[in-house]
Amino acid sequence: MATLKALRDRRKSVLSTQKITLAMKMVAGAKLRRAQEHVEAGRPYAHLMGQIVRDLAANIQALESRQPLLTGTGRTDTHLILVATSDRGLCGPFNSSIVRQARKMIASSQEQGQTVKLFCIGRKGKDMLTREYGSLIIESFTEIGHPRLRFSGTQRITDSLIKMFEDGIFDICTLIYNHFKSALTQEVTTQQIIPIQAEALEAQPPKTQALKAIFGYEPTEETILSQILPQNVAVQIYNALLENAASEQGARMTAMDSASRNAGDMIRKLTLSYNRTRQAHITRELIEIISGAEAL
Repeated sequence: MATLKALRDRRKSVLSTQKITLAMKMVAGAKLRRAQEHVEAGRPYAHLMGQIVRDLAANIQALESRQPLLTGTGRTDTHLILVATSDRGLCGPFNSSIVRQARKMIASSQEQGQTVKLFCIGRKGKDMLTREYGSLIIESFTEIGHPRLRFSGTQRITDSLIKMFEDGIFDICTLIYNHFKSALTQEVTTQQIIPIQAEALEAQPPKTQALKAIFGYEPTEETILSQILPQNVAVQIYNALLENAASEQGARMTAMDSASRNAGDMIRKLTLSYNRTRQAHITRELIEIISGAEAL
């Protein structure tokens, strides 16, 4: 049986842990509100950017110059997987779900005979993948969202990614991140960003296509595409990181709430055990006193 001092120290330790988890829950809740506002503001911009690219891609056969970011290299031999996770833990299954999807994609690509390479954003994803796929990691970025996620940080990632593509290091790039739905729900999402997929334009229902506006572009589609395609890659990555930031805070708030409730349950059990042990000690001491008095 545990001693009174051990039970008292254990209860004190759990109380201190509960204070930390409650504080982290409140901080995550405050950060979540701001992150959710940024996500809701960024989604329309990313959607409209993709819509413009798809509209330009509709006349891809009429383009005079080749656009590799749109058409690809013509090969699918090398698959670069861009894994976006967080730099910090204590956020439940947020990072592990992304890494699990990355492992599945690695296995699937290797079964198809593709060469797989990894580009990691965030320390947690890199650490987890290094144990098994360290030789596949060719680039990594950390602390992109600290102290605040800015587009300039995303631009550095995009510049490095496009340079590798121009150097022929990979043929296809797929981004893996968590799409934010609510504080309780985050959905692991995969998105091919190089070459840009334009099939969504053909998949629109007839009614939507009938109401679709006709855009005119100046100076030419080729000139606009040469500028907008790299920008679109940056915008899609930035939008994914915004989704990740909100998902991370939502997952952390949920995890810390669960940890606080578990700590409360443990404190109640330890308090009950402490009181029972203390009562047993008092009873035993009384018995010893009474027995000694009767012996005299």
